[in-house]
Amino acid sequence: MENGQSQTIQEMLGCIERYNPDHLKILESYVQDQAKNNTYDLEANLAVLKLYQFNPHMLNFDITYTILLKCLTNLPHTDFVMAKCLLLPQQMKDENIQTIIDLADILERADFTLFWQRAEVNRTMFRHITGFHDSIRKFVSHVVGTTFQTIKRDLLKELLGGIEDSTLENWIKRNGWKHQAHDLVVVATQDDKIKTKNITEKIEFDNVGALMAQCI
Repeated sequence: MENGQSQTIQEMLGCIERYNPDHLKILESYVQDQAKNNTYDLEANLAVLKLYQFNPHMLNFDITYTILLKCLTNLPHTDFVMAKCLLLPQQMKDENIQTIIDLADILERADFTLFWQRAEVNRTMFRHITGFHDSIRKFVSHVVGTTFQTIKRDLLKELLGGIEDSTLENWIKRNGWKHQAHDLVVVATQDDKIKTKNITEKIEFDNVGALMAQCI
């Protein structure tokens, strides 16, 4: 989508026109562009789901799948929860949507080995979403970075989806991690985890004047 069209969509979303069903096809095309070009616009995607609520006869399940999967690419943000809250009953009954919800639950539990297994079984579902796997690996890296100080190299490969050694090296470099003896990867040192913070509190004399007077 051209920059001019994107700007037009942003202007539309900023006014009452966001609820005009005549714009739904434009917004659905915008969702497809996000999947193709590895971009993301949560506000526009939520507007599509809201329009489906107002106009159930215009519901497009394929667009719904894409929106939900794009929300997964933005974890750990709560985009998926917001999108899920806008789903209609007929959407919630859909088998593919239930599969996506299951994938989201697995990611939230940080059961990444199971996620990649399920993702392989359902790989046709998100093959049209550019950068999907790397977006999930970015989330995995975030969880690993907040959970581990060191991690076994083989375990890290497994959590990132059973990637090749060369791809693993790229992710280690990308995250600023370091190799250590005994096949370990240093994710963060204790000094990185614990940082001191200087707190300066400004107290006005008028606030303590009465208290000081009582102490005299």
